[in-house]
Amino acid sequence: MKKFIALLRGINVSGQKKIKMSDLKLLFEEMGFKDVQTYIQSGNVIFSSKELSVAKLEIKISSSIKRKYGFDVRVIILSAKEIEYVLKNNPFLEKKKDEDKLYVTFLSKIPSDENIEKMHSIDYSPEEYFIDGKHLHLFVPNGYGKAKINNNLFENKLKVSGTTRNWKTVKALSELAK
Repeated sequence: MKKFIALLRGINVSGQKKIKMSDLKLLFEEMGFKDVQTYIQSGNVIFSSKELSVAKLEIKISSSIKRKYGFDVRVIILSAKEIEYVLKNNPFLEKKKDEDKLYVTFLSKIPSDENIEKMHSIDYSPEEYFIDGKHLHLFVPNGYGKAKINNNLFENKLKVSGTTRNWKTVKALSELAK
């Protein structure tokens, strides 16, 4: 059994795609996953699985949610090792940026070089981002709710899906996955 973290995109936001975490935990257990824990209401689930294929896990979870709730939810699966990597490689920590203004967007796949170049061609100051493979580290000094660089922008410019979590959540998920 291997420990994973499932990040569900866009559930329980502005009253849309509502799923109670207790129901989500039960659904994961019904799918055969073990050691299931949820963290806050934004769709973060830590679980253990015999299945090691991230792609198969993402399909299994999103299909089960579609069957049970009737709506599509993009699922991004991380390993405990991957979330540790994200924690250890945030360039904004070295720059002593305020941790309350740090976010990470987890992408479904590595964006093309061409789309990364398009993204880099626009200045979003004072907001900053750093692309590290399937992870985007963000610094948003005026808060994520007012940010120009957000999940929708990244999906549009980079042509990949993603979901964003604040730094506090990323740290908590890492602890729970240990």
